[in-house]
Amino acid sequence: MRNEIEESLTESIKIKTELLSDSVETIIQIANISVDAFKSGHTLFLMGNGGSAADAQHIAGELVGRFKKDRKPLPALALTTDTSVLTAIANDYGYDHCFEKQVEAFVKDGDVVFGLSTSGNSKNVINAIVSAGEKGAKTIAFTGKDGGRLKEFVDVCLMIPSSDTARIQECHITIGHILCSIIEKELFG
Repeated sequence: MRNEIEESLTESIKIKTELLSDSVETIIQIANISVDAFKSGHTLFLMGNGGSAADAQHIAGELVGRFKKDRKPLPALALTTDTSVLTAIANDYGYDHCFEKQVEAFVKDGDVVFGLSTSGNSKNVINAIVSAGEKGAKTIAFTGKDGGRLKEFVDVCLMIPSSDTARIQECHITIGHILCSIIEKELFG
């Protein structure tokens, strides 16, 4: 048990150290896109499946509520939360379209759409990202090691240097928290 704990923590630290070496500029780019969108009155949308859905909701919650500062709510929405919409679209059009239809309904030119996918190959996320790009939204992906197909369709792709789903998701939420902190400081001092 001790060995497993030590190995998991050591691996997590190693991956985050690689992120520190290779991804800071990408994170700055994502932060700037997000801050600029909020300053211009646009909305940030997030989506993913499974643990990535939970991360999308977590990040949206920090932005609408608060991260560290009591401040005005920011317009952020996880496309994973309306079960009636998700199940209706999945039933009528197929699960591959459950986020795409929501993007078509809500996303406007200048908004920012985040697709979280550890593999980078989630078809429902890819479909929605393509639709968002066609509508003039800025598109951002949080993925794993090689970015999968999703990296081909986004403006910015943050690729976590790992193939382990748990380690990738740990990094996604860490970066999400960093972004929330930067956004609050940039918008509210």
